[in-house]
Amino acid sequence: MELYESVNRNKRNSLLLMLLMLAVVFATAWAISYLVNMGAFGAILALVIAFAYAIGGYYYSDKIVLSMSGAKPADRRVHAHYVNTVEGLAIAAGIPSPAAYVIEDDAPNAFATGRDPQHAAVAVTTGLLKTMDRYELEGVLAHELSHVKNYDVRFATIAVVLVGAVAIMGDIAIRMMFFGGGRRDGKGGNAILMVVGIALIILAPIFAQLVHLAISRKREFLADASAVQLTRNPLGLSSALEKIGKSKMRVKNATDATASLYIANPIPNKLMSLFSTHPPIEERIAALKRIG
Repeated sequence: MELYESVNRNKRNSLLLMLLMLAVVFATAWAISYLVNMGAFGAILALVIAFAYAIGGYYYSDKIVLSMSGAKPADRRVHAHYVNTVEGLAIAAGIPSPAAYVIEDDAPNAFATGRDPQHAAVAVTTGLLKTMDRYELEGVLAHELSHVKNYDVRFATIAVVLVGAVAIMGDIAIRMMFFGGGRRDGKGGNAILMVVGIALIILAPIFAQLVHLAISRKREFLADASAVQLTRNPLGLSSALEKIGKSKMRVKNATDATASLYIANPIPNKLMSLFSTHPPIEERIAALKRIG
């Protein structure tokens, strides 16, 4: 019973966080329209430019991520068990089998990418393949396929798009204020509105990034719960997470942009917990034990 409650709770929380981020986007657009004295046209222009830029990245995100990570298509002759496990779990999950990739890296880790189940890929490091037993590998792959089945990668990509949109709109506003001339009045309510607008432009990208990180953490809990739903074996995933947590190894090609996609933070000890893309592994293991 707690398994289904975990899935539903995380879905609700993630939706609320996404709505909050959308509010930040529109608040930033309002600030731009006021400060540059262009009315609705300024806000619409900022939104169009920001989303046009970000949507292009959305459709090519899987290819970009795989290339950045140094992932290569898995050779079935070399990694037969890995490829077969991906295919078997995909059948059990009722989704098309994602393309299987391997990253030459000793750090045990994995991620999924792709905008939907029809355009998905799963990548694991050679360190993960060497470290995990069959049940642990199954747990990790079930976690990644859960991201695919639950459209988590699309969800995360939309979050990245919105974060990027806020940052781009803020940059546009600052340039227009300096080079195009903003409001010159500073009396009464106008002065207060100007202060609010400037604060929004400065703080909105930071706040949006924090919301994106919170969304990422919520989706990890959801994928853990969904993986158990798929395998009926919480011990496999919890044991895998314990091994990954103890390794403390950095994935060489991981970046801040791709970190949220991995099953565990690929850049350990780099950031404070507030800025981490993942919940603490100890909390995830404890949640899995409660499910079990």
